[in-house]
Amino acid sequence: MSKFGSSQPVTRVEDTRFLTGTGSYVDDLAPEGALFGYVLRSPMAHGTLGALDVAEARQAPGVHAVITAADLAAQGLTNGMRFSTVKNRDGSKGNAAPRTILAEGRVRFVGDPLAFIVADSLAQAKDAAELIEVDIDELPVKLDLAPGGPVIHDSAPDNIAYDWGKGDEAGTDAALAEAAHVVTLTTHDNRVIVNSLEPRGAYAEAEGERLHVAVNGQGVWGTKKDVAKWLGLDAEAVRVTNPDVGGGFGMKAMGYPEQLLVALACRMTGRPVRWMGERTESMLSDNAGRDLDVTCTLGFDADHRITAYKVDSLSNMGGYNSEFGQGIQSDLFSRVLTGPYDIPVTTFRNRGIFTNTTQVDAYRGAGRPEAIYALERVMDFAARELGVDPLELRRKNFIRPDAFPYTSPMGELYDVGEFDRVLTRAETEADLAGFAARRAASEAKGQFRGLGVAYYIESILGDPAETAIIELNEAGATLYVGTQSNGQGHETVYRQILHDQTGLPFDQIEIVQGDSDRIAKGGGTGGSRSVTTQGTAMRATADVLISGLMAFLEDDMDSRDMSFDVEEGVFRAPGSNVVVTLLEAAARAAESGRADLARASETTELDGRSFPNGCHIAEVEIDRETGNTRVDCYTVVDDFGVLMNPVLAEGQVHGGVAQGIGQAISERVVYDENGQLLTATFMDYGMPRASDTPFVAFYTEEIPSTANPLGMKGCGEAGTVGALGAVANAVQDALWPVGIRQVDMPFTPSRVWQMLEDARAIAAE
Repeated sequence: MSKFGSSQPVTRVEDTRFLTGTGSYVDDLAPEGALFGYVLRSPMAHGTLGALDVAEARQAPGVHAVITAADLAAQGLTNGMRFSTVKNRDGSKGNAAPRTILAEGRVRFVGDPLAFIVADSLAQAKDAAELIEVDIDELPVKLDLAPGGPVIHDSAPDNIAYDWGKGDEAGTDAALAEAAHVVTLTTHDNRVIVNSLEPRGAYAEAEGERLHVAVNGQGVWGTKKDVAKWLGLDAEAVRVTNPDVGGGFGMKAMGYPEQLLVALACRMTGRPVRWMGERTESMLSDNAGRDLDVTCTLGFDADHRITAYKVDSLSNMGGYNSEFGQGIQSDLFSRVLTGPYDIPVTTFRNRGIFTNTTQVDAYRGAGRPEAIYALERVMDFAARELGVDPLELRRKNFIRPDAFPYTSPMGELYDVGEFDRVLTRAETEADLAGFAARRAASEAKGQFRGLGVAYYIESILGDPAETAIIELNEAGATLYVGTQSNGQGHETVYRQILHDQTGLPFDQIEIVQGDSDRIAKGGGTGGSRSVTTQGTAMRATADVLISGLMAFLEDDMDSRDMSFDVEEGVFRAPGSNVVVTLLEAAARAAESGRADLARASETTELDGRSFPNGCHIAEVEIDRETGNTRVDCYTVVDDFGVLMNPVLAEGQVHGGVAQGIGQAISERVVYDENGQLLTATFMDYGMPRASDTPFVAFYTEEIPSTANPLGMKGCGEAGTVGALGAVANAVQDALWPVGIRQVDMPFTPSRVWQMLEDARAIAAE
């Protein structure tokens, strides 16, 4: 065991129930006899909404309620969702145009909720929805990612949601003016639909005088707060639970109208009410990810050291402000703006643009993949323009190990880093020395072959505070946590952490999550925060528990200087063969009237964030005739600090890389000129398949974080943060010899074929 804890490839304990079909998801747990909710959604992207005629629908067979914006007003309920704003560059607040729960006055994207129908069966609710007369006068549609165009919100006449900036603009411009070399690149980061395996869902039921809402989200406390405030209930009158969740990826971290509507419908009808999104409905209504244009300018001195970095981006907000939307491509993007490089001066401007599309918010990485993608693309582009090796350009500009702790130009305090060490390991493991031979073999088959490198750094986000509760009983220990697993393997790694602290075997540890009644507060899951924040709280709680029981035993046994053997999970008295197990100590304390010693609760707050980092190297093959692009080889070397469970970390990286490859190769949201979603089914939307993803060779370099006592660095989003740039740079490398200088995701066969055709046409002129 290291001073930080064990590192063991323990098999996930939760997989047994998932693989045998005994997981308990929100749609499995809805109460018997619950009514079914169905959302009637706008068929138009933009238009003036007249009154809805719902009289016939309310009389339809099996219908118990039809709720519209007018009904919310009649009950004195606010027709608005919670969201946050950022500050504009001039110090004012970002646009705060309300996001309605049910559309009122205007619709702003195809899928905008119009009414919530509640019936005995889903079929009856759908039938009733068809009886509602919807009056929408169509308005011009705005889809382009630029200021101006048809006005979506009157309070944003140029459709600018916010104009955010940070850094030294004057100093950056001056440094660029004096630079020996200046390189500029504009990239488009394509919009994707999250498509979690389990669509969004929720149900609500009465529990005596209280209201219970179950949501397949990424935490319970935000929903609890929203439901209680919206319905005017005391917080103690609302209980929120998260059962098993089939993927979240940031998209399930925030509130949605349906969570509020099932709660209201339950109170209106006096019956449990359930709602479950269908796939196309989810593709229309779930918050999307990415969708931004980024222009990056790098200045270099004569020795190719970076002297300045300027970034200007336009990001798509969709039709409304979503819960975290304004902060994703502004503040969160800025956290890793300069990546692993020692850049003396920088400036960053980001404008959010309203469009008649589904709102855009957090998706795996939330701003950090976008920032690293832009930076690594322009770094690679600069290396080619300057005629230097891409790896050597990175090495020359890495922050040196002796410069840590290092404050970036954006004010982020990086705790530790040995970037050259990681890059060198990746170079070896990916066999870059043999690439020339592999490229020649591909060319002999009529294929282009390219190699792409991306070095990422990731900022762990979210609430730095977390709470843990440990209760000992005859059977073992119950651990209450404030995070929420969406498939990451928390039940396994938390057992490992508690085992390391107490010696209790895995089968004596129960993990309780996702219940606002059983743990009063928590930060939920997001930003790769769980293992560092929750692990630190668990460690502190275990220390308090063991210290309390040790003090009791010293008095009870009239012995001083007792010790606790973590390996065996027993207390030992000096000079004696007597040992007392942790559970025996708790039982003795209870018999003596000190049952309180069997329970401990601690809340800890980390002083700083950890910064996982690593190098991704991808190789692609591109068919010269068809443009078909295939990722052939993929190597990752990560610095996650101390790894509690390498198997879980590798699984997280594999999943993140697969999502990155999906966005790079096949995923793309397409709207027609009227704002209709053309990629609304899996027949049209290019989800990655197993055949699209090669074996991912995964390696780690352990450089413990100094930002938490466990030495850990989060790993949940890292795979995606590095994958986008690695694949895109590999495509750029493959196509550079034929004169193609601009490549943008996704690299579908038709898009790459068109690039090749355009290059051939230019060459023939």
